[in-house]
Amino acid sequence: MYCYDVDEEIKLSMLIDHDAERLFTITDQSRKYLREWLPWVDQTKTIKDSQAFIQLNSQMYLDRTGLTAGIFYKNELVGVAGFNRIDWENKIGYIGYWLASDYQNRGIMTRVVHALIDYAFHHYDLNRIDIRTATENKKSQAIPKRLGFTNEGTIRQAEWLYDHFVDHFVFGLLKSEWNPSSKK
Repeated sequence: MYCYDVDEEIKLSMLIDHDAERLFTITDQSRKYLREWLPWVDQTKTIKDSQAFIQLNSQMYLDRTGLTAGIFYKNELVGVAGFNRIDWENKIGYIGYWLASDYQNRGIMTRVVHALIDYAFHHYDLNRIDIRTATENKKSQAIPKRLGFTNEGTIRQAEWLYDHFVDHFVFGLLKSEWNPSSKK
């Protein structure tokens, strides 16, 4: 099971069935906030939906196709981050993340993504990290910008978001470009 101490306040850990209730609660409490940029929010209606998410991600971990972890801030589950997909053949990890609205603006996600990058380059020996964000999602874009990613371009109409398409920026970072002392 994956567990990683980011720092003295933050830990990344595989989610287990026991976490489903809290995961659903923070999703539900942040529903309006999360729905602006995440297409799965309306399909998360019950604790069972959160349990299904946890089981899916456990299977992805076992299959080595992804690594999704709960973000525990001061021992409280506050969000989710990880590799939505790992392309082993091309050595690319695709990072995704979200944080409950009550925990925004504390530097949590920057520290989490920093740790994921270190883990990817040193433990998984990946060569590239991709982060894709909606072109209008300024908060999400701040993370890769702060950590030294390059905006490599725009994918037009990359995602269907409830009733419209949104364009995505593609942010990329190569192992040779990574500076572990980048802002956390």
